[in-house]
Amino acid sequence: MIRLEHATKLYGTVIGVNDLTVELGPGAHGLLGPNGAGKTTLLGLITGQLRPTMGRVTIFGERPFGNPRVLARIGYCPAADLLERRATPREWVTYLVRLAGRDRHTAVRAATAALERVGLGEAADRPLVTLSKGMRQRTKLAGAIAHDPDLLVLDEPFVGLDPVARHDLVTLVRGWTTSRSLLVASHLLHEIEALDAGLAVILGGRLVASGDVDEIHALVDCLPAEVRLEADRPRRLAEIACTSGLADGLRFEGPAGLAIATHDPRALAAALAAAAVAEGITIMSLAAGDRSLEGVFDRLVQLHRGIGSGAGPRPAAPAGLAAEAAR
Repeated sequence: MIRLEHATKLYGTVIGVNDLTVELGPGAHGLLGPNGAGKTTLLGLITGQLRPTMGRVTIFGERPFGNPRVLARIGYCPAADLLERRATPREWVTYLVRLAGRDRHTAVRAATAALERVGLGEAADRPLVTLSKGMRQRTKLAGAIAHDPDLLVLDEPFVGLDPVARHDLVTLVRGWTTSRSLLVASHLLHEIEALDAGLAVILGGRLVASGDVDEIHALVDCLPAEVRLEADRPRRLAEIACTSGLADGLRFEGPAGLAIATHDPRALAAALAAAAVAEGITIMSLAAGDRSLEGVFDRLVQLHRGIGSGAGPRPAAPAGLAAEAAR
């Protein structure tokens, strides 16, 4: 469905997307990355708003830039708020459907169905300027789905929503994936997890990990976690960690701090605690690394930014999983 081959997008000397190669088939996909990672630029390439500086982008087997056949099959919900505030949601969505090539009668009917689907209710005929952020988000989503696209692309769709609105939109989007394809960009992992989507992690315009949830979980086991502690004798604890066979690397952080890379943080933390009791070492704080998906995302960000833990060679990532940051 989506294929990028060595795609690069430059803004002068600034790199938006950097030599990115990835294939995404039909289904639900989540694009995860912090703000400024290149997600919006990548979505611009996929939705035909941007032309790659180098490389190739194809959607449904065709290049999307300036291609009405492809663009008619894509529904896009941008991260930016609606600038047109005098129109009503019904007028705005009808206008978008007309832009997709439908006649006025068909557009009005499609807009009404989409607004009902997102649960906008009576607010559909109030000016956008009078609506809450959540209602405007629902309007944007209605505009993205009204022409019944094959691929729905959402850029940070849940930002600024209250918990009720967030739950409603997650439910709606999950229902969409039963018959259509979905690509959601977010900087919050739990939003992607809630959609039961495959994951692609982008940092600095480069893809650093991709796969389904099971593969990302497997990646957690391939990356060292950290046990961080503060103690009155950190060098002695470092010696104990090295002789335990549980440490992959370590570094000192000030006179009392110690960070130890390990593939078994729980066992290492237990061994250090037991040694501290036996030798009378005072540990002021001790925290094991997060092995959740949120934890591995944070770890990938650290690795991408060069914040390592002094670990030695790391094991290879699981088969089928792109893990450039783990190398």
